[in-house]
Amino acid sequence: MKSLLLFSFLVLSSSFLKAEEVKPLKVLMVTGGCCHDYEMQKMILQTGIMARANVEFTVVHEEGPEGKKDKSHRISIYEKADWAKGYDLVLHNECFGAVTDVAFVERIAKPHSDGVPAVVLHCSAHSYRMAATDAWRHVVGMKSMSHEKNRDLKVKNLATEHPVMKGFPMEWLDKADELYKNEVLYSGFVPLAKAYGEDTKKDHHLIWVNTNGLGKVFGTTMGHNNSTMEDPVFLDLVTRGLLWACGKLDDHGKPMPGYEAKK
Repeated sequence: MKSLLLFSFLVLSSSFLKAEEVKPLKVLMVTGGCCHDYEMQKMILQTGIMARANVEFTVVHEEGPEGKKDKSHRISIYEKADWAKGYDLVLHNECFGAVTDVAFVERIAKPHSDGVPAVVLHCSAHSYRMAATDAWRHVVGMKSMSHEKNRDLKVKNLATEHPVMKGFPMEWLDKADELYKNEVLYSGFVPLAKAYGEDTKKDHHLIWVNTNGLGKVFGTTMGHNNSTMEDPVFLDLVTRGLLWACGKLDDHGKPMPGYEAKK
């Protein structure tokens, strides 16, 4: 009996030490562009996610010349082929829909298809849509070129057993947000939640996961307003999605040992 207790103690001690030694996930947040309060949202996301998981952020926030919210601005970090090197995940919360340079857009997409995980939030799904390439759309998992008017959205959970959706309500009211229209869903797209489109008279998926090449992606088109971004339900969801994309979320929707928030 004593040896069994000693063995159990050693196993628990070893697990504790390993959890203590886990380094934070290095997350690059790319943000800025048209139509949203990115100055506040970058703080909401950093604070909210770090309160829920063992994550550290590097933030690249650009708006265009002289701080103008320019839809055609090219984020400077993307000019390098190895722009995502050294990061465990990239969180995209950007809105640059008028960029048309195909080589530039394909350079953004390549690290993700090569295996760098991603989180894609709101207008990131509409970014780079005017470029004559589907490379970024394949990262996102879908093609969307427009959205409905800003209104309350009744979000319906389609995958209650998926780890990302554990703890998400069966129905959730996302107040004053925009429903992005799904035009094309690519092969790696797995829908997790939907809302009804008043314009199109059909449902559109607004939470999902995607596999693109070697990369895993969590996406949601929710998050137009700060009020959605700072809602605990939203922050819980995005944190689970981030951990899932990195392979650090367990089957119960909880961070794996060592990836819980540091106290």
